[in-house]
Amino acid sequence: MFFNACNKYNTTVLKLSRAMSDLLNNAKKAAAHAAVDEHVKTDYVVGVGSGSTVVFAVERLAERVRNENLKIRCIPTSFQARQLIIDHKLILTDLDVDPVVDVCIDGADEVDSKMTLIKGGGGCLLQEKIVASNAKELIIIADYTKDSVKLGDQYKKGIPIEVVPIAYVPIMNKIKQRYGGNIELRMAVKKAGPVVTDNGNFVLDWTNFDQDSDWEKINLDLLMIPGLVETGLFIKMAAKAYFGLKDGTIKQTGGGNVCSAQM
Repeated sequence: MFFNACNKYNTTVLKLSRAMSDLLNNAKKAAAHAAVDEHVKTDYVVGVGSGSTVVFAVERLAERVRNENLKIRCIPTSFQARQLIIDHKLILTDLDVDPVVDVCIDGADEVDSKMTLIKGGGGCLLQEKIVASNAKELIIIADYTKDSVKLGDQYKKGIPIEVVPIAYVPIMNKIKQRYGGNIELRMAVKKAGPVVTDNGNFVLDWTNFDQDSDWEKINLDLLMIPGLVETGLFIKMAAKAYFGLKDGTIKQTGGGNVCSAQM
């Protein structure tokens, strides 16, 4: 009797988990498709971001290439993005060949009401920021859980900070002394030791920060610390964000607009 009850409970939990996963994936897909359809034109150089939502964007790009004879060249922001581009048989390029990017489509860990972003949960923040900074417009795609009023409202894993390995301890100490909060070296899951980025650096995660901080000032201050390579704060960079909602609609923010559209 006890085991039957446990099995029923586990089955119910599994079904709920799958339902939530499907809901989030549908929201991500809707946002990704809307952004690709509205912002990518033929002969564009497209920056391809990193993360789970970007997978749906690349799938949509490949569909449009096949169905519309769309001609695009894609610049990856990470090893993952590069593999996605190759796997979907899209044309791969880089900033040496195409230093000006027409549009960069990327995900975000959190977007606040001022369109300030936290990015870098996947450890790709440096290359993401390089490509985004060379794009005519940065378009963010995400599900509804990434839409916040203030940074830290929903995303609790903190602000990623990429650092040169020999400097990680003094940088941790400096950030704690100046701004408080907690800061930890990100550890790897399937290897002993810390996460190592595509650039050979470590990642720090800064949590429990003051949510009312002047992020532009703090970002500039952090970048002055020797050995600190880049932060996961993307400030005044995104032109528009597309959030897929539970009901199948899309919320768009940016450019002075907040609106919803049925997809």
